[in-house]
Amino acid sequence: MATLKDVAALAHVDVSTVSRALNNTSYVHPDTKARIMAAVKELSYKPNILARGLRQGKLKTLAVVIPKVTFSIFSEIACGIEKEASKDGYATIMINTGNDGNIEKVSLNKLRNGFIDGIIIAATGNNKRLIRDINTEMPVIQVIRQFDHSLSSVVVDYEDIGYQAVHHLYEKGCRRIGLINASMSLSPYADRYKGYKRAISELELDEIQTSGEALLQGAEYGYDCTLNLLDAYTDIDAIMVANDSQGMGSMRALKDRGIKVPDEVKVLSMTGVQIGNMLETSLTSFELPGEEIGAEAASMLIRAVETQEGSKPHTQHLTLSATLFERESTM
Repeated sequence: MATLKDVAALAHVDVSTVSRALNNTSYVHPDTKARIMAAVKELSYKPNILARGLRQGKLKTLAVVIPKVTFSIFSEIACGIEKEASKDGYATIMINTGNDGNIEKVSLNKLRNGFIDGIIIAATGNNKRLIRDINTEMPVIQVIRQFDHSLSSVVVDYEDIGYQAVHHLYEKGCRRIGLINASMSLSPYADRYKGYKRAISELELDEIQTSGEALLQGAEYGYDCTLNLLDAYTDIDAIMVANDSQGMGSMRALKDRGIKVPDEVKVLSMTGVQIGNMLETSLTSFELPGEEIGAEAASMLIRAVETQEGSKPHTQHLTLSATLFERESTM
């Protein structure tokens, strides 16, 4: 394998001149640079990116820690991160924790000792101290879930989603609005509940909800919770679910009970993606700007990484809005 010395020998220059030419750190005469590049091509020289990164203090690599890549919102966020990072020449490493705090802890400890410049994380909330400690060594950006206000974040206004969802269903004539949520230990679900409760109180309606402590609740959970709501409240006329997966389970449960959507019960998802439009009965949802969240987080992290040593960037918090897409499930 060719070395920097080999390139220098073939181009009849010093090693330092080759280094300056390849790294563009200072002026090298065009003729000399052309000779060096010709030598690089002839020898098929591949620079040691890792060594260069260590010397420069940057590896041009970001780590992305997410709970479950198969959840559409997280795959969209990952896509946005990767696109934005690649614009600035950064690579991304993806870690899928399954929303398991122990797996997250092991992964974070490996990452802090690895060759990365920073971390973007949708955390479980179980490793706050560790994440805060890592942030003293490299920048950490929170996405979707904000557990520590001292760390920069890109999130969505979940409380507003819960509030607006109730009002949308109320305008559709619904008065018995049930909520299928998820663990209140996760900020997005706790905030959605706050919005739901505030709207229910303003409209003088009864609060009807069911939730569990499992952190990742999908279609099966939505199915079971819907059956529980139907058994407990025979007059329910609308169901708000935390995400599209729950929505699919909920609509299946309603179908199995012979209840028509939207004629008898309307269903609305508070975390939607475009796939909701492809269901047999398309699902009304508040769609989160997943790719934009990812792009903003990547941009925020890269700015922090590239900030001059000794001038730590200020903590930033960006809150984006979701967009309501009304479809067949509430029409």
